[in-house]
Amino acid sequence: MNAQVMDRDNVTTMSANHTDLPTHSNTHATTNTDDELEAQAHNQAILEKYDRESITRHITQGPVKYFIAGICILYSLFHLYITFNPMPALLQRSVHVGVGFALIFLIFPASKKSSRKRVAWYDWIWFALSLSGMGYLIYEYQDIVTSRGGMANQVDVIFSLITVVCVLEGSRRITGWILPILAGIFLAYPFVSHLDFMPDRLLTRPYDMGDIFGQLFLKTEGLYSVAIGASVTFIFLFILFGAFLARSGMGQLFNDLALALAGDKKGGPAKVAVISSGFMGSINGSALSNVVSTGAFTIPLMKKVGYHKDFAGAVEASASVGGQILPPIMGASAFIMAETTGLPYSTIALAALLPAVLYYLGVIAQVHFRAGRRDLKGMAKESLPQVKEVLKARGHMLLPIVFLIFLLIRSVPVGYAAAYTIGFTVVISMLRKETRMGVSDIMAALEDGARQSLAVMAACAVVGIIIGVVSLTSFGTVMTSSIVTLGAGSLFLTLILTMLASMVLGMGLPSIPAYIITATMAAPALAGFDIPILSAHMFVFYFGIFANITPPVCLAAFAGAGISGGDPMKTGFLSLKLALAGFIVPFMFIYSPTMLMIDPTGLAVTAKDFPLPPIFDIMTVVLTSVTGVIALSAALEGYFKGAMNPLTRGILTIGALLLIYPELTTGLIGGLIVLIVAIFNIKTADKPTPTLTV
Repeated sequence: MNAQVMDRDNVTTMSANHTDLPTHSNTHATTNTDDELEAQAHNQAILEKYDRESITRHITQGPVKYFIAGICILYSLFHLYITFNPMPALLQRSVHVGVGFALIFLIFPASKKSSRKRVAWYDWIWFALSLSGMGYLIYEYQDIVTSRGGMANQVDVIFSLITVVCVLEGSRRITGWILPILAGIFLAYPFVSHLDFMPDRLLTRPYDMGDIFGQLFLKTEGLYSVAIGASVTFIFLFILFGAFLARSGMGQLFNDLALALAGDKKGGPAKVAVISSGFMGSINGSALSNVVSTGAFTIPLMKKVGYHKDFAGAVEASASVGGQILPPIMGASAFIMAETTGLPYSTIALAALLPAVLYYLGVIAQVHFRAGRRDLKGMAKESLPQVKEVLKARGHMLLPIVFLIFLLIRSVPVGYAAAYTIGFTVVISMLRKETRMGVSDIMAALEDGARQSLAVMAACAVVGIIIGVVSLTSFGTVMTSSIVTLGAGSLFLTLILTMLASMVLGMGLPSIPAYIITATMAAPALAGFDIPILSAHMFVFYFGIFANITPPVCLAAFAGAGISGGDPMKTGFLSLKLALAGFIVPFMFIYSPTMLMIDPTGLAVTAKDFPLPPIFDIMTVVLTSVTGVIALSAALEGYFKGAMNPLTRGILTIGALLLIYPELTTGLIGGLIVLIVAIFNIKTADKPTPTLTV
């Protein structure tokens, strides 16, 4: 999910009276220093290097600018309208895709070398072609669903082919080459799947053009699949909500509040980075843009108090990536999961809560122990904003999030909840001059939301090609059986293979298509081991996200290194170390679903409703896992109250892993080990502390 406007206008905003802190422009600023402009240009160059969707045209005047803005505003209003006045699924999804790709061709240039100041003549052709498929479906809709029953004729195939080509080219512009190439490989499969050279397991009956393109274009099992359904129904509205929050100054609130709460603590700037990046990542869902935006001021501050540049970049990367697993919004993937599995969003958000807390606890604990080992102080308290003043100026902007959570708890439909919260945000923003949204701000937020939704829409549409081929040819069943066969009946080995598949896809794809593909082909392999559907999908979801900080292709870490001036691969491995709890926890909730706050005992693997586990089990898993993550962080850093030797760190690691494993017996053994090591470390804490190089 793109957060460009949020990044530029709000996320990096700091009050000018915060001495010793880098200042950044906000929505009301009128001047910028040369240094600030140079820093902004540098950060934008880093973002464009690693994030394809940040390469956009900047048309500043003329009728084309207003034409694009007008389409964006109407696009947003259309989604608000159909929330309360839904159209047939195929029609509203085709409008979502058709207009969305038309905007992509106007906003995103064909290559980095293309002009950023005007729309090329050939992009107007792409614009018209994108709208043609939508127009044809609307015109022929009644005939398609009644007379022809979804069977494709020659004209259907032509418009389907046009739409598929537009989807592939548009997604290439906004996501890069990997996803369209992968979709192209899948699209080629049904054309050759009946030929003699294919392996026996992949052989199918012959398919003609009507079979293939009818599946992709005329049904809700291809381009207009469940992924696009989630995008049009839920995801767009939450992106729009994020755009309204951005225009009201939510980014500055998170930054200032994090500074006020943690800035003066030991290693304060790193803790500020973890807190602010976590909150922003949950809302905007874009790890890369989050690294660049919040990292623009947190990374220099971390380096200033003594953190090594590699570690500073790693902290920002790991904190930004984790935002997508942090309730209540969880970026956008949670809504895809709700649509894919049929599970209530509230169930998914509750299930994600403890694992997300453990992840961030692991990151912030490592930051704390490293600060203790290197004696890194926080920032001067007098240079920081006061909590009271921050809340007085902007604290009321937390109310929309509280309101959203309240609506979701009350089981208000997710789309309604998002739309109501957008209106509530506008009303609440009026309470203070600093946050007040006028008509121009509202129009700008509507435009921002449409622009920021395009990357998710494109990813969901191109993945729809893969979903369509899988459902047409049963390729998913083949992949699932292959994983089970390779797993040789072992749950642990199957989990490892599923983890690797999720991470490999996540290394080259945005988190949403990576999750959809693995959820379609890998997650079903776990059903044979009686793993609940919620646990299986959460497992692949986690590892698709963490690929962003896993070498060798760890784009979030590379972006952090670009800002910090550190070594990209060293930053990647340090990010991996900081996020280690996030790699362990998914295995734990597979073996003990109590960590997900569900009790699947006696229920089918496809169950959609789960009772809460016994309160004693919940208390046990919370206590042991929290203690285990803190102990693991201390072992990784080699410091608790004092430095630890390698043997002590090894013993503490064993104790920590036993605690994280959510069983009473292992918890007691692990707890005893951790307690003994902690007491020993406290008693020897007065010994000299070795100097770290990183």
